[in-house]
Amino acid sequence: MSEPIQGSLRPAVTERDHTLGPAGAPITLVEYGDYQCPHCFRAHPIVKSIQKQLGDQLRFVFRNFPLAEVHPEAMHAAEAAESVAANAGEKAYWSMHDSIYKHQQDSWDALDDQHLVRYAVSAGADPKQVQRDLSEETFTARVRTEFLGGVRSGVNGTPTFFINGQRYEGDWSQVPVFVAALRNV
Repeated sequence: MSEPIQGSLRPAVTERDHTLGPAGAPITLVEYGDYQCPHCFRAHPIVKSIQKQLGDQLRFVFRNFPLAEVHPEAMHAAEAAESVAANAGEKAYWSMHDSIYKHQQDSWDALDDQHLVRYAVSAGADPKQVQRDLSEETFTARVRTEFLGGVRSGVNGTPTFFINGQRYEGDWSQVPVFVAALRNV
């Protein structure tokens, strides 16, 4: 079997992914992100702005790519978000996702387990279940699978974006530039 072409999304988006926006949207934006990455922190409000501007024309997908060697809290943050999704649903997942980024830079311990559980409660999840999932590493395999998918897709840093399955190499830091690239697919 040959290796997938670098720069193409592998695997394709499926029902297992966390998505916002209609499945039939003409534009699918996939982000491989790390909850402790300062660049992902900067990208988060940009993505929110793009979602607002493009509305039903955009389906947004977030995949975990924790760079655990440089961001030691990133793995548990990803696992906590997955726990919230499994135990409280997709709406709660996206609330947790937003909460993690909102608080990422509050303090040096903003992404420790105690804070993650607090964010999970705010998202509507059972704190005991989230704590148990973190302790038992219930979602470690899922996060690693997403990470390996990123590696197969040529991801080597965060955030990395794919537009309709192709890696986006342009400027994501300027909303008008990013929106123009999305509209020109």
